[in-house]
Amino acid sequence: MPRTSKLESPGCPPLRVITTDVLGLVKVTESRGKTGIPKVVETWGSADASRGIVAASFADDRVNTLLAIARKNGSVELRNPLNGDTLTSFLLHEVGLEGKIDKDDAVVGLHLFKGKNPEQSSRLSTLLVCTENRKACLRSFKLSEALEDFSFVDSPNLWDVCSAGKILCSSLDGNDGHALFAGKGVEVNVWDLDKCQKIWTAKPPPANNLGIFTPTWFTAASFLSKHDRRKIVAGTNSHQVRLYDISAQRRPVFSVDFRESSIKSVAEDVDGNTVYVGTGSGDLASFDMRTGRLLGCFIGKCCGSIRSIARHPDLQVIASCGLDGYLRLWDTRSRQPLSAVFLKQHLTNVAFDSSFSDEEVATGGADERYDSEIDNLEEARARECEDDEPAAGVSRKLSKGKKAKRAKTRKREIEDDGLTGEAVVETTLDEESNGVSRVRQKDPSPKIASKVKSASKKRKHKPRSDDS
Repeated sequence: MPRTSKLESPGCPPLRVITTDVLGLVKVTESRGKTGIPKVVETWGSADASRGIVAASFADDRVNTLLAIARKNGSVELRNPLNGDTLTSFLLHEVGLEGKIDKDDAVVGLHLFKGKNPEQSSRLSTLLVCTENRKACLRSFKLSEALEDFSFVDSPNLWDVCSAGKILCSSLDGNDGHALFAGKGVEVNVWDLDKCQKIWTAKPPPANNLGIFTPTWFTAASFLSKHDRRKIVAGTNSHQVRLYDISAQRRPVFSVDFRESSIKSVAEDVDGNTVYVGTGSGDLASFDMRTGRLLGCFIGKCCGSIRSIARHPDLQVIASCGLDGYLRLWDTRSRQPLSAVFLKQHLTNVAFDSSFSDEEVATGGADERYDSEIDNLEEARARECEDDEPAAGVSRKLSKGKKAKRAKTRKREIEDDGLTGEAVVETTLDEESNGVSRVRQKDPSPKIASKVKSASKKRKHKPRSDDS
């Protein structure tokens, strides 16, 4: 049995999350309202283990969004992330790459570029695909504004990343001009995509005091800032988090050991200094890469390997998913869990849709609830008036008697306090207003004051019934 813990969800801000799994399903989870509970609202595709999704890329430019997914059988799909419609699908080894890419060569990296042509009538974008056997391919394609017509605009640009080893991770910078690749037996190397030229390659760290070298085995890597290609964060199979600065040196600036299992996922923060690290044993933590200091671990143990981490561009929220089948949402400031959604399958990728907004939906729902509550209240009042007319008459009589009794009691109290120089004049009940009108007079006339004093003296000297 997996380790589970009861989680009381404090709720999440409005957000939309897209996840992929090993059965080839794409699931959309949404949270509505200020403190909503995330729920699965859509599922795209059919379950098939032979078509499991191994890589995904979400081009979120807030205007024209696009989702690309790579499957286990070598096919690549482009989908509309708003409704899940498939725009096009092709096999990587058949579209102009016959005999250049093996059918069994698995896709390990998939990255969508953002861009438009100047005519504004169609969208020009580029897709970068990286395979396990050290192949990288660039393909440019054109999409109409309605995301209906699709066509490649040039021949594929294919090259070998390195001569040996296996590629396990890749990343793209924010300007879509440089990419990095790393893996088992492959040192981190950076390529200029405009020239298709390698511009930097890392060197392994020196041997330790016993003369033992750490084998090269990178499992996750990313640029520290999307707008700065000089600093790179990489996670290794030997549970190390390394920082590289390509403008300073080829060896790591520093290495930090974290827990005892391999680093499976690395994601950068929008501040350009913090990274989030997930391990194969389910640990999630944040590091300050300026000093290498561990900022803290996220509270709550995941039950399986963390395979993907995503940071929301606007909200203080990160999402993680992995082999335990849970989509987990966390607060980046307190590192507390916000919510967890069980999605049943092993999850491979997670991404936020930053263009999602729930303001109109939330406002409309509040107005509808308010109107319905007002209508229900008016109907209940009308029903009470129709059904309970006799009871209302009895209650009115009782209320008049209570008011008269209260008026007499009040008059006696005023007579007791007559020496204070104040008097209260009580009038009879007004049938139209169903109320008692009272007028308090300050500094009353001598006649009224003398009457109040004499009445109080008579009551004081009146003999009690038990004395007689």
